[in-house]
Amino acid sequence: MSNTDTHPPEQTVCSGPPTGRPEPDIELLEAREVPLGGPRAMLVGRSLPNRDRRMVGAWCFADSYGPADIAGRPGMQVPPHPHTGLQTVSWLLEGEVWHQDSLGSRQMVRPGELNLMTAGAGIAHSEQSPPDHSGSLHGVQLWIALPERDRGGPAHFDHHTGLPAFSEAAGSVTVLMGGLAGAVSPARAYTPLVGAEIALGAYGRMTLPLEPEFEHAVLALADPVRVEGHTVTTGAMLYLGRGRREVRLEAGPATRALLIGGVPFEDPLVMWWNFVARTHEEIVEARTAWEAEREARGGAAARFGAVTGYTGPALPAPALPTTPLRARPRYRAR
Repeated sequence: MSNTDTHPPEQTVCSGPPTGRPEPDIELLEAREVPLGGPRAMLVGRSLPNRDRRMVGAWCFADSYGPADIAGRPGMQVPPHPHTGLQTVSWLLEGEVWHQDSLGSRQMVRPGELNLMTAGAGIAHSEQSPPDHSGSLHGVQLWIALPERDRGGPAHFDHHTGLPAFSEAAGSVTVLMGGLAGAVSPARAYTPLVGAEIALGAYGRMTLPLEPEFEHAVLALADPVRVEGHTVTTGAMLYLGRGRREVRLEAGPATRALLIGGVPFEDPLVMWWNFVARTHEEIVEARTAWEAEREARGGAAARFGAVTGYTGPALPAPALPTTPLRARPRYRAR
């Protein structure tokens, strides 16, 4: 999924924590609405990066969307666009999305399946609701920042079905990334982290074990969920801090939520548009390469490559800000 903001905010830039200030233990992160794919596009709720917090572990971006009625409508239509220095995690609750990338990958993702794309030094991809799509679309996409040793590596794409899951009387848990309660995902991760979907039945209560070295957050995907006594509305995220050994979740009506977490990501991080880098100069270099390739329609020696299965034009990069991008803390001290 692309960040289609025409003026990507400079706030999506991360270094370490603020000096001399304690980190909040619990913090509610409200989502802001962003149009996806143009003026007639569907709206998504972006809870990361947030004004108050820009990362949870290596998770640096979270968009949730739907359930959206797309019967008789285009649905998701995101033209080819580039990525660097990250992994994209695509997860659906309803509907289907057709993924194509410059490696030649062609994959439909459906509920309960994981699309995981690792950009490395550079990749391009498109995401579309297929022509015969179902009437509803509901899902989430997240980005994971790659550490220094891996961010310049080769791009690759993986599709996972039959992910590990476990059930309790109150509901079920599917592990997308990392491990939780002994269930370990086969998906390749480059830093210690976890990502898991939690489905709770009506008025269900569940307590899940946590890795105390991780910081964690819970994103509400469908109907409000109470997390450690705090109500989290659909699209919002509750940050849980670091050092917890368990988390308590409660549903009113049946609900779905996403648990994410990981070791705090301490590398300096400059994130602008669809690029995750370390410096302003790297962002400029990536943007310049993408614009040159977009006008030339790719090529064998191209950094990002062409999405040959897509018939329309690629997404142009926005103009860079007039001042250099600079690192800011992972969260805003209060």
